[in-house]
Amino acid sequence: MNGDDRPNLHLDTDIKFLKGVGPARAKRLAKLGLRTVGDLLEHFPMRHERREARLIENLDYGMTATVVGQIARVSSTFGRGGKTVRASLIDNTGRCSLTWFHAGWIQDKIKQGMVIRATGKVNEFRHLPQLVNPQFTVLADDAGPVDESEAPELAGVYPATMEVSSKAIAKLVRENLDAMLRAADEPLPRALRVRRELPGRRWALRQMHVPENDEKREKARSRLAFDELLLMQLSVALARRARKHAGAAQVFEHNPLIDERIRARFPFSLTNAQNRAIADIAGDMALPRPMNRLLQGDVGCGKTVVALYAALRAIAGKAQAAIMAPTELLAEQHYRNARKYLDGSRVRIGFMRGGVGTAERRQLRLGAAAGQLDLIVGTHALIQEGVEFKRLGLVVVDEQHRFGVKQRAALRGKGTAPHFLLMTATPIPRTMALTAFGDLDVTVIDELPPGRSPIKTRVFMENEARDVWNLVNQRLDAGEQAYVVYPVIEESEKVDLRDATSAFEKMQRGPFADRRVALLHGRLPRDERDAVMSAFAAGEIDVLVATTVIEVGIDVPNATCMVIEHSERFGLSQQHQLRGRVGRGAKPGYCYLIGDKQERERLNIMAATTDGFEIAEEDLRIRGPGEFFGTRQSGLPELRVANLAEDIDLIMRARDDAAALLRDDPQLEKKENRLLKHALKAKYGPAMEWISAG
Repeated sequence: MNGDDRPNLHLDTDIKFLKGVGPARAKRLAKLGLRTVGDLLEHFPMRHERREARLIENLDYGMTATVVGQIARVSSTFGRGGKTVRASLIDNTGRCSLTWFHAGWIQDKIKQGMVIRATGKVNEFRHLPQLVNPQFTVLADDAGPVDESEAPELAGVYPATMEVSSKAIAKLVRENLDAMLRAADEPLPRALRVRRELPGRRWALRQMHVPENDEKREKARSRLAFDELLLMQLSVALARRARKHAGAAQVFEHNPLIDERIRARFPFSLTNAQNRAIADIAGDMALPRPMNRLLQGDVGCGKTVVALYAALRAIAGKAQAAIMAPTELLAEQHYRNARKYLDGSRVRIGFMRGGVGTAERRQLRLGAAAGQLDLIVGTHALIQEGVEFKRLGLVVVDEQHRFGVKQRAALRGKGTAPHFLLMTATPIPRTMALTAFGDLDVTVIDELPPGRSPIKTRVFMENEARDVWNLVNQRLDAGEQAYVVYPVIEESEKVDLRDATSAFEKMQRGPFADRRVALLHGRLPRDERDAVMSAFAAGEIDVLVATTVIEVGIDVPNATCMVIEHSERFGLSQQHQLRGRVGRGAKPGYCYLIGDKQERERLNIMAATTDGFEIAEEDLRIRGPGEFFGTRQSGLPELRVANLAEDIDLIMRARDDAAALLRDDPQLEKKENRLLKHALKAKYGPAMEWISAG
C-alpha cells in the first residue's frame, strides 16, 4: 500500500481504488464500461472544447470563453422545468449575462459582489453576451482580469451518462492521470518506434486527455491508433497462420464432368462475377487446407447459387454440406431453392429449424449423423448439442454478422477442418477487409443478373409523406406491390417514432383504404409470418407494412416499390440492403426514404448512388465498425482511437510492420517484443476465437 492506503496501480486495478471513486461511484462508472484503471485511462474525450481567456468586450458569439469579473446582480425566475438563475457580470471593459437553467442551487453559491472566473459558450441575450450554464470558480476579491495572451485551454468532453457527467469524469481523470500513466507500459519495440518516428505511449495518452494544442493531440491520436491497428493486424496474421496448420481438409479436386453436371442444374447462365467466385471457391476446396473465404455482394446478385454450387462440389466428393442462415425465413428460402434446383437428383436434403416435433427432430439428427443427409439447411438449430455430422466437408454461413462468434465457431466445430464459406449482402469497406476480416480471402460478386432494372431512390421529409403515398398508389394502380418499412413494431413512450402496428391501422383507413394491406414483424408466430409472406409473393397483398424482418425475405419480383419510414434511424448499408428487395424482376424498382430534415445530406447519399461499397464506406465513416452491421455480435473488437474509414495509411503501415515482426520473431518471444505480446494477449487473448470463427 502507498501513503494514502491505495494499492499501487496497474491497468487491471479495479477502478474503485482510484482517488475520488469508491464502491458506489464504481458501480455507476461500470455502466459506461469503466471497470479498471486501464478502462478510464483509455476513455478518451469525444472532442475538446477550445476555451479562450477573454475580456468581456472581446467576447465573440459561438466561442467558448473564460471571463473574470464581479457579480453585479443575481436574480431568479420559476418556469416549468424549475428555477432559472441569472447573474450580471462586469469587468473593466463591459457587462455580460450568466444564465443557469433549472439550477436553483446556484443561487446559494453566488452572491452580489463576488469575483468569479466563469467558462461557457457565448450567445446573445437582450443585446448582451451571455454564457449559458457556465462552470465557475470563486476568486479572491483582489483577483485581476484575465490575461488574453494565455494559450487557449483544450477541455475534454467525455462520453458520459445521466449518473456520471462529463465534468465529473474530467475531474476524475485530472486527479488520477499521473498515477494512471505510471501504470502504462510501452509495448512497441524501440527499433519500430524509431523507424516510424513515433512518440512515447505515455506522452500520447496524456495528450489525448489534456492536449497542449491541436497538432500534438492529432500526433497522439495517430500513435495510439497505430497501436490498435498493429495489435489487430498481429492477431489476424497469427489466426491466418494457425489455420494453415489447423489440420488437413478434404480435397475436392476439379472435375470438368462434375462442374458440367452442377451447372446443368441451374436454368440460367451464370454471370461473369458468379463464375469468378466459383473459380475462387473451387480452387480453395481443391487444397488440403480449409477454405476460409468471405463472399460478398448486394442482395440479388446470386450468392445463393454460388453457395449451392460449392455445396454440390462437396457432396460430389462424398462429403456433407451445411448451410446456416440467421432466420427461418432465409433458411427456408435456401431450402426451397435447393429443392427446386435439385429436383430429380439423388441429393438428400434436410431442413433443421426450431419448433419442430420431437420425432422429426430425431429423424433429422439421425440422418445427419449417419450420413443419410447430404445437404442440411437450417437456422441456429444446426449448432444445438446433439447435432452431429458423419463427414462434414463444407460449412456455409449466410449473413454471417448476424450470428455471434461462438455460434459460427460451433458450426465449424461440427466437422474436422471443414471448408468454410461466409456470405454477406453488406459490402465490406476496403479498410475493414484489411483489418477485421484480414484473415479471410475475399470474393466480391459485383454484377447483377441480366434483366434487373436499377432502383430509383428519392428522399422526402416528414411533411412530404402525402406525395410519397401518391407515388406508391401509382405503382399499385399499375398492378405492382409495395413494402412500407418501419424501425419499430409498436409505439413506445421512450422513442418518439411512428411504428409499424399503428401505421398499418392508419393506412387501412387512409392512403390505402381500398387496397389489400397486411402487417409483418418478427413477433408474429412463424406460421402466421410465413402465411403473410406467401400471400404477398402470390400477389394477394398489395401493401406489406413491415419491420426489417423483410431484410432477408423471399423474392417477390412484382414488389417494385419500397417506403422506408424514419430512414434516419437506419444505417445506410441496412437501407441499401432493404431496397434490394424491390426491382427484382424486369420492372424498375423505386425506393422512397422519409426522414428527418437534419439527416437529409446523409440520406441523399442513398439517392446519389447504388454502389454498395461507396455506401458502406460512408456508413463506416459515420457509424464506426461496432455499429456498421447493426449488431455487436460480429466479434469485431472495439477501436477506441483508430478510424477504419480514414486511417488507411496507418492500416497499411501496421499490416507491413505486423508481417515484419512475425517474420523475424514468429512467437514474439524476443525480449524487445515481450511487452507487445503481453498487450496482444490482454487485448485479444480471451476473444481470439472471433478470428478463428470468421
